[in-house]
Amino acid sequence: MRRSHSERHRTQRVGWLRASVLGANDGIVSTASLVLGVAAANISQQDVLVAGIAGLVAGAMSMAAGEFVSVHSQADAEQADIDRERQELKTDNASEHKELAAIYQSRGLDAALARQVAEQLMAHDALGAHMRDELGISQQTRARPIQAAFASATSFAIGAALPLAVTALTPERILTPVVGGTSLVCLAVLGAVAARAGGASITVAAIRVTFWSALAMGLTAAVGAMFGVSA
Repeated sequence: MRRSHSERHRTQRVGWLRASVLGANDGIVSTASLVLGVAAANISQQDVLVAGIAGLVAGAMSMAAGEFVSVHSQADAEQADIDRERQELKTDNASEHKELAAIYQSRGLDAALARQVAEQLMAHDALGAHMRDELGISQQTRARPIQAAFASATSFAIGAALPLAVTALTPERILTPVVGGTSLVCLAVLGAVAARAGGASITVAAIRVTFWSALAMGLTAAVGAMFGVSA
């Protein structure tokens, strides 16, 4: 009975894990920093919340636009390589066969077997074989700009919603320490979860993200206090 390959590797999660963690982390850090900076300027809680919401929308759209442009550039480069490979298969199939066989031979197959494997794979799907083994492109790893933009915007908005919810529910007199503290806790947990999923050190990841996030929030709050209005 034939079995499908079910073994899972951590590297399979690198793409979506990186995008999700980066988006959520940016959402928490930027929004919490914005809230703390505006609050330090002695602005009313309602105005702080409005500024935070505006930051969420602007940040999510910025993440989406940046990710779309970046990944679309990658997709364009991939498509150009695929089109070139398709043309070469039409005009010089023999050379493409030798090229693919040489790739397999460099990976450890003897020359005869490498030629046989190349011949059979090209008979089945010549372009697919060259995409995968020459260009390193597969259907699973191909760039998807719209998907990347949506994932980045969504993860940013989810992250940004956390400090905003705390801002809306916390009394104004203790707004700064509560928003700062809860945001750092959320960031530490996020870093730990990402490290756990990726097989890295949980402690190191949590400390790293907490340190840099605290620095960002502290500097923003200092700027707000420096240019703040009188209470």
